[in-house]
Amino acid sequence: MKYTVITGASSGIGYETALAFATRGKNLILVARRLDKLEELKLAIQNIDATVHVIVQTSDLSDTAQAYTLYNTLKEYQIETWINNAGLGEGSFVAEQNLEKVETMLRVNIESLTILSTLYVRDYADIEGTQLIYVASALGYAIAVGSVAYSATKFYVSAFTEGLAKELEIKDAKLKAKVLAPAITETEFVNKSLETENFDYKANMSKYHTAKEMAGFMLDLYDSNEVVGIVDLNYNFNLRSPIYPIIGALH
Repeated sequence: MKYTVITGASSGIGYETALAFATRGKNLILVARRLDKLEELKLAIQNIDATVHVIVQTSDLSDTAQAYTLYNTLKEYQIETWINNAGLGEGSFVAEQNLEKVETMLRVNIESLTILSTLYVRDYADIEGTQLIYVASALGYAIAVGSVAYSATKFYVSAFTEGLAKELEIKDAKLKAKVLAPAITETEFVNKSLETENFDYKANMSKYHTAKEMAGFMLDLYDSNEVVGIVDLNYNFNLRSPIYPIIGALH
């Protein structure tokens, strides 16, 4: 039995992506901190398709030791797709940012993501039909003043993915690495980033996507042969080749 792993599955893009993959009949391993939210999602999925096998696994990826524990716990399962969706934000100027919050963001967005990715690549690089998909951001390709640290973490995710995709290509690996780069999306993310409640997207944003729309774009990226799925300045979805320049492989 094959599974799709989704981190940060308890809300937002991760939650809707789980529902979208369930409509494809994909068995799911759902990862997040909040067990109650994961159980709610599991029930919603079983209402869509009772034949989909769903495993819920709690993990706090702000603790990098838990990234290792998570991966080792899941080694007994055959994982055809791993979606690194878990992420945190920080919406303030550098001089004003909460360093404790930034440290947590760095561990989730960069450290745990890198650990999970490396372990998955080691085990699945030569397995046909496997994919490693990252949720970065349009701010992983453009710097946002007032969210510089967050943008920098997503530059890391985008560059890491594009570089990994090239390494896999050079080695004729079966595994494909891809990156989804959303623009503003209606989720809990902004509430956490700005430390507010019930952020009003309609009142504050001229354009944005819903998490369900982004999950649909995730499926488009999954189905495609392209490396990057990015939302442009006009909020159009674009599937395309890598954006960063690649320097030749070192041996």
